[in-house]
Amino acid sequence: MLTGVRVLLLGGDARQLEVIRKLSELDASVTVCGFDGLHSSLDGAVHAEFDETLFEGADTLLLPAVGTDDHGLIHAVFSDREMKLTDAHFAKLPQHCTVYTGMAKPYLRQLCETRGLTLVELFDRDDVAIYNSIPTAEGALMMAIQHTDITIHGSSSMVLGFGRTGFTMARTLQGLGAKVKVGVRRSEHFARASEMGFEPFYMGSLLQNVGNIDLLFNTIPTMIVTAQIIANLPSRAVIIDLASKPGGTDFRFAEKRGIKAMLAPGLPGIVAPKTAGRIIADCLSQLIMDDTIKRGNGI
Repeated sequence: MLTGVRVLLLGGDARQLEVIRKLSELDASVTVCGFDGLHSSLDGAVHAEFDETLFEGADTLLLPAVGTDDHGLIHAVFSDREMKLTDAHFAKLPQHCTVYTGMAKPYLRQLCETRGLTLVELFDRDDVAIYNSIPTAEGALMMAIQHTDITIHGSSSMVLGFGRTGFTMARTLQGLGAKVKVGVRRSEHFARASEMGFEPFYMGSLLQNVGNIDLLFNTIPTMIVTAQIIANLPSRAVIIDLASKPGGTDFRFAEKRGIKAMLAPGLPGIVAPKTAGRIIADCLSQLIMDDTIKRGNGI
């Protein structure tokens, strides 16, 4: 239980509703800002105006998937009111307060470093990333079906990267009967992809492997699908880039060539916000419990 733990949650989207629900069920004291436009009630949470005094005494500060933008603004789907984090806000936080977000931009990292506060980026965690790869793969499949006139079954599909998202994406395509090529950089990934029945190749030979591809799914967040690669793709090909912004695709050249190319980060929160919210909520609740135990033991 989280009885007595003071949580301040600022902004976000439908995923945060599951977080609020979970923490309230565990008896945390939850104060929220950025939900004034929500038409349903948030049982167990207290709505408040964004103010420096809210930060006083908070044990935990919860921020959205992308904590702030480059200037400190917090994204809030359910509010039109501006919330901007500053050093003055962080100065009010107790030293033991932990700041949680999905991923942090330099602005937020600097605020935490200046005040010596612990910052946890949930999307860097293997457990969260692996669970999130499931709605990511389902969302990518939805986009592929919407933007092609062929079935996934029997298609020639390619996945670039065999990390947490790439692994799930390749396996999901294979489960639907696609012929799947997997671009890897490491020898152990080559071996695992081969053992699983994929057709692996090293990224250095990407150009030689794209000549007959229907669907290309990129998970690598660096420019990998270059103009040269796109020039060798068949005109029917569809590129779905799952890497974080700005992705790893030359979208300008793809448009010039007439090839469909879509950047699709953040699919869990778009296609399955309830599931994505539960993933975050389960992880957060355990981490906050661990923090509470450590504070209680004086660690």
